[in-house]
Amino acid sequence: MWQQIYDAMKDKGFVVVAVAMDTAEAARPYVDAAKPAYPCLVDRDHRVAALYGMVNVPEAVWIDENGRIARPAENAGSWDGFRRRDRTTGIMPKEDVDLIVRAKRTYMDAVRDWAINGAASRHVFDEEAARARLRPPSEDVALAHVHFRLGGHLLRTGRPDEALTHFEEARRLHPDSWTIWRQTAGRNDQGFAANADFWARVDALGESRYYPRVDMEGMP
Repeated sequence: MWQQIYDAMKDKGFVVVAVAMDTAEAARPYVDAAKPAYPCLVDRDHRVAALYGMVNVPEAVWIDENGRIARPAENAGSWDGFRRRDRTTGIMPKEDVDLIVRAKRTYMDAVRDWAINGAASRHVFDEEAARARLRPPSEDVALAHVHFRLGGHLLRTGRPDEALTHFEEARRLHPDSWTIWRQTAGRNDQGFAANADFWARVDALGESRYYPRVDMEGMP
C-alpha cells in the first residue's frame, strides 16, 4: 500500500518515512519481507511518539517540504471493525470489512491528493486548524515517556524486575498510549501483544474508539 503510493508519487517530491516503534530485531523480518524502497526507521525508545503525540499504530503525520505539519498525528485510515471479529473463528462481519476498506481507501486517496496538489489540497489544515489538533504532552505524558525509556534501558541491561516497575509507571501516567502498553505487555503464542489482557483493555473502551475517527472529508 505505502510502497504503491510512494512509487506513484515519488517524482513529485513525495517521500514515505516509516517508523517501527519496536526493537530492530522485532521489526527486521517485516521490513525484509516487504523490501520497501522508502526509508524505514526503528524507534525502540518511542521518541517519535513523544515528539508528535502518537498513541497507537498506524498513525501518520503529514509534513510538507518546508517542514510544516500539514496534518498532525492521526489514525492513518484504520477502522474499529476488528473489535467485532469473532475471536474464535476470526471472521468479521462484511459491513465492517467494507468500512475498513473504505476508510483506508479514503485516507490513501487523500495522501495522493496532497502529494499532487500540495498546500492547495483540500485535506491540508491551515496553521490555526493544525495547531488546534496538536497533542502537546502533559507533564504526566512527558514523564511516562521517560519511564518507558528508562525501563527499556534496564531491560536491555539485564534488570527486568526494575524495568517492570518503570513500565508500569509509564502505563499509569499515560493510559491513552497503546504504543507504550503494547511494547510492555505480555505476548500471545504468535509473539503479538494481542492476548487476553489486550482484548480486556479493548473491551473496556466501551463506546470509545480504539482508532479515533479521522477528521477528513469522505471518512466513514
